[in-house]
Amino acid sequence: MSGVFTLYHNGQFWVGVYEIHEDGLVRAARHVFGAEPNNAELAAFAAGRDFVRLADEAREAPPVPVDRKRSYEGEGIGTAAQRALKHAVAERAGENKAARKRRAAAEATRRRALARAKAKRKHRGR
Repeated sequence: MSGVFTLYHNGQFWVGVYEIHEDGLVRAARHVFGAEPNNAELAAFAAGRDFVRLADEAREAPPVPVDRKRSYEGEGIGTAAQRALKHAVAERAGENKAARKRRAAAEATRRRALARAKAKRKHRGR
């Protein structure tokens, strides 16, 4: 297992990407710095809790094969780390959508139960 931290400017912000390569798979997580970090800020980041959190996030990210056998013409991404980040975002979006649906269904059930209870009270003259 090997890890690589890359710092780049995405046109608006300075972004650091931590990649974990193991067994032909890559897992990745990113940290947005905003303004260009100087050497002291990067050293503090690497020695502090933020890097530990970034590494944990990368370990929990879904793995993506480094060498896929299909083409990526329609995806518009170039590196395995970018594919891993895109896959992680898509997976989180699916989880959030499912959680929203569960919350909405529970709220609808609760409202239906309140309406039925109110109707029963009105029917009994209370």
